[in-house]
Amino acid sequence: MASHRRPKQPSRARVTVLTTAAAAAVAITSQAANAAPSEKPSKDEVKAKVDKLYEEAEHATEEYNGAKEKQGKLQKEISTIQDNVARGQEDLNELRDSMGLAAAAQYRTGSIDSSVQLFLSSDPDDYLDKASTMDQLSAQQVESLKKVQEKQRSLAQQRAEAAEKLKDLSSTRAELGKKKKQVQAKLAEAQKLLNTLTAAEKAALAAAEERASRSSAERVDLGNAAPGSGRAMAAFQAAQSKIGSPYVYGASGPSSFDCSGLTSWAFAQAGVSIPRTSQAQASAGPRIYSQSALKVGDLVFFYGDLHHVGFYAGNGQILHAPRTGTVVRYESINNMPFQFGVRI
Repeated sequence: MASHRRPKQPSRARVTVLTTAAAAAVAITSQAANAAPSEKPSKDEVKAKVDKLYEEAEHATEEYNGAKEKQGKLQKEISTIQDNVARGQEDLNELRDSMGLAAAAQYRTGSIDSSVQLFLSSDPDDYLDKASTMDQLSAQQVESLKKVQEKQRSLAQQRAEAAEKLKDLSSTRAELGKKKKQVQAKLAEAQKLLNTLTAAEKAALAAAEERASRSSAERVDLGNAAPGSGRAMAAFQAAQSKIGSPYVYGASGPSSFDCSGLTSWAFAQAGVSIPRTSQAQASAGPRIYSQSALKVGDLVFFYGDLHHVGFYAGNGQILHAPRTGTVVRYESINNMPFQFGVRI
């Protein structure tokens, strides 16, 4: 006869565990469902993050510009040293050739010890005259030998200097590549964030940017601010002629600019050479810490690390190349943390 056993009931502990796990799973699913809509940042949050990334990219851009400027200087210095070495080698070769000719002439005359020549000479007076000439030639040879040695030392030093600069150039190029990658990474990250926006949100941001970017035909009220020197005003007017030109990192004109590229280009049009980077430009003249003391054409610097520069335009306005995605334009001096002005 078959046995009829009742199925084994799960223990109370196991029921409790299963119930708790099921409840937790439901709670997590519910939380995920509720959190999903808030995971996507708002348009304003995206803009804030993008602006921060653009600021970081601009900081890296100025470091990139510094490495690029150093690379250019090193290349010029190396070229100059190499030209000097080439000319020095030619001089050395000429000295060696002249000494070789003198030595060959002595060999052909069969020069022997002076005391033996005097003993064998049939005309001692004639010999003494010749000996005097030979002594003079010997002195000239000694002087030539000294010149050869000095030239050799000089060439060795110059070659060593060129080798050091070539080593420095190699590390500078590596730094340049590193900074370029940093800029590109920041810009790519910013673009990735912008791509999360809807078409309507992108249009709204573009419209706001368009309002901020005044065309070259539009002039802000610059008030009656005191003008700077003739050169400073000429530089400022050159910058004004580029209103509407796009910001491109590492660019210094004439069709696109980054912040320090615009200021260095503009002063070059006025016949004034200033450093390429914003940090270096900050030491190009006396500093003005009061905004009320600024004159049109003064350089103005922003952020604690001085990674942004523009022109003071008067009436609390600046003229500058702001960042990626913008153009050369006027903007309020209060839109960024002002540090000081510099008068060139």
